[in-house]
Amino acid sequence: MIPLVVFYIHVVGIAAGFTKRWQEEGLGEAFLAVFFVALIFFVGWSITSFLLKLVMDQQGLGPLLDRDAASLLLLTVLEAVFYYFYFRKDAGKGVGPMSTEGGN
Repeated sequence: MIPLVVFYIHVVGIAAGFTKRWQEEGLGEAFLAVFFVALIFFVGWSITSFLLKLVMDQQGLGPLLDRDAASLLLLTVLEAVFYYFYFRKDAGKGVGPMSTEGGN
């Protein structure tokens, strides 16, 4: 059940990212966003599966949270942090303590 929810979250996120990029920058950028998310997902899933294979057996912590489900949950958390910083609105506007723009 957990892998189904994680895959559903990714499908909704890909659709939202595709639509946002398509409206803001065009169809080419929308497809690049989809390929970028897919690349991060597949590479990240293989890395988290490898890491959890070192610390967890196949049965995991129970019938709902086996090693595959745990690796997908870890991947989703890491992706959420990555995409939060990647897609922030103020990421390129020079906001922060080292900024040369603004209040000084």
